[in-house]
Amino acid sequence: MIRSLLVANRAEIARRIVRTCRDLGIATVAVHSDADAGAPHAREADAAVRLPGDAPADTYLRGDLLVKAALAAGADAVHPGYGFLSEHADFARAVRDAGLMWVGPPPEAMEAMASKTRAKEIMRKAGVPLLDAIDPAEATVDDLPLLVKAAAGGGGRGMRVVRELDALPAELDSARAEAASAFGDGEIFVEPYMEGARHVEVQVFADTHGTVWTLGTRDCSLQRRHQKVIEEAPAPGLDEELRRTLAESAANAARAIGYEGAGTVEFLVSSAGRAYFLEMNTRLQVEHPVTEEIYGLDLVALQLRIAEGERLAPEPPAPRGHAVEARLYAEDPARDWRPQTGIMHRLEIPGLRVDSGPAEGDAIGVHYDPMLAKVIAVAPTRAEAVRRLAHGLERARIHGPVTNRELLVRALRHPEFEAARMDTGFLERHLAELTAAASGHDEAASLAALAAALADAARRPGTATVAGRLGGWRNVPSQPQSRSYRAEPGGTEHEVRYRLTREGPHAADMPDVRVLGAAAELVVLDVAGVRRTFEVTAHGDRRYVDTPQGGFVFTALPRFPDPTARAEPGSLLAPMPGTVVRVAEVAVGDRVEAGQPLLWLEAMKMEHRVTAPAAGVLTALHATAGRQVEVGALLAVVAAGE
Repeated sequence: MIRSLLVANRAEIARRIVRTCRDLGIATVAVHSDADAGAPHAREADAAVRLPGDAPADTYLRGDLLVKAALAAGADAVHPGYGFLSEHADFARAVRDAGLMWVGPPPEAMEAMASKTRAKEIMRKAGVPLLDAIDPAEATVDDLPLLVKAAAGGGGRGMRVVRELDALPAELDSARAEAASAFGDGEIFVEPYMEGARHVEVQVFADTHGTVWTLGTRDCSLQRRHQKVIEEAPAPGLDEELRRTLAESAANAARAIGYEGAGTVEFLVSSAGRAYFLEMNTRLQVEHPVTEEIYGLDLVALQLRIAEGERLAPEPPAPRGHAVEARLYAEDPARDWRPQTGIMHRLEIPGLRVDSGPAEGDAIGVHYDPMLAKVIAVAPTRAEAVRRLAHGLERARIHGPVTNRELLVRALRHPEFEAARMDTGFLERHLAELTAAASGHDEAASLAALAAALADAARRPGTATVAGRLGGWRNVPSQPQSRSYRAEPGGTEHEVRYRLTREGPHAADMPDVRVLGAAAELVVLDVAGVRRTFEVTAHGDRRYVDTPQGGFVFTALPRFPDPTARAEPGSLLAPMPGTVVRVAEVAVGDRVEAGQPLLWLEAMKMEHRVTAPAAGVLTALHATAGRQVEVGALLAVVAAGE
């Protein structure tokens, strides 16, 4: 029996494991980097061990430190969660060699699936359908489009879609470099890229007595940069023959490598309905909650029981209903999915299951994945689950860094998604419309800005509120008072004008709007006969305005902007805090073209290209590989023209 468990991970999955252990009566030990010293997972465990440093390579990826922490804290088992060392066979061996129980598959099974190229050889022998690799030296135009993939790791790192043969050599080099940086292994391979395919996976569980369960299917087709964003179970629109093929192939894959514990076999399903093996993840998946919800199982508890030697029942329980999960990321989809940092002041999504990493008051930094939370809805039917999830996200109170919340809501309500006609290219294909201003957005934003201004006025010292109305009226005619706000991220500026009168405040430029009440945190407006409520929260110069129809974020602008807050034309400023991982082979004095990559920044487990803003001459280059930069740091200068 496990009495004390070290969780060799952080954030959401660490909290998830601690929660199950508490229910089972198992003591927990957390590990934390210096950046995570005050993180919820470290606070919620029964004990915590510091891993000195901030970067993953110095902390959560140090297997020797993790084993030492387990022994020092008196743990008798280790759960790796997902990511980091969860699929490293050498770490699993080190845990076992130290006399600790490993909550995961045998190291040999992990090794068999660690390399995608080797995994495909094993799957071919097991009769699992798969795509044939293509020798890049022999690729022709007829083979296009191609997919370049890293043989190790996952999460979309080292992956490139190639649509022009001339671009293949550069993309091969780029994928090798990224794979080597991310996984310490630059091996890559090339296979056909299937346009219009879906990403469908099967959850497997196997005990140490020969029983293998397949727990239905999940669809994970909505992805950005080959990383999943929305997942659901069961995968919709599959006929019974295809479901049977997927289940049998997944079970055969698990048996072929002597699997034990939780694992996921991933497939591409073509538009013609044929399945092809992608890879096997030898760990618990991020999206496991949707399977839990429809099977009524705690998959973490099941992992722990299998590790203790318990037998699975001959057959798994029958599934019921439909579950959909959305990953809430600190990122800006409209700006190339740029990661965002800052303080998470509030994260409140009532009525839905929320598995979150940070808690209110936590800082979102640059060292780790930008996922803030997983939000899960379950209902008897797919349509109801999708509707519940979209509605819950729309009404959520999310105060902090910019997130992808609006994109999630729009994607869930897109006609193609509602009709289950999605594929792995869905977000790329519809990104422009999913991030464009919606019809009526400007009017709604203007009303929200008015609410922010009225709340700010009520918040000022010496301004009283009587029966929900602002005081401070004047008995003589006066000019309207005004406040200016910029919609975030980086949006339209709104100038709000209002008068404070004996009857209360009046919107100066909105004849159809009457102010029914205005307090520091709640403003009520009558808009053309319809009563609207606005909750307003202030954090520094940010104003968060929440309505039943969605949320708005504004920055309160100073009356007199700082004239020195400018950069020289052609300056390339760091769009986010991060680390310079590569610099292009350019030097000061070289001529560069518009859009030419000059350097690559890594932040929150993703690489971001910084490109020349215009054709011209590179007159300054301040970036070097390995340098850590803050947002707004000057990286390079390109002088436009000859």
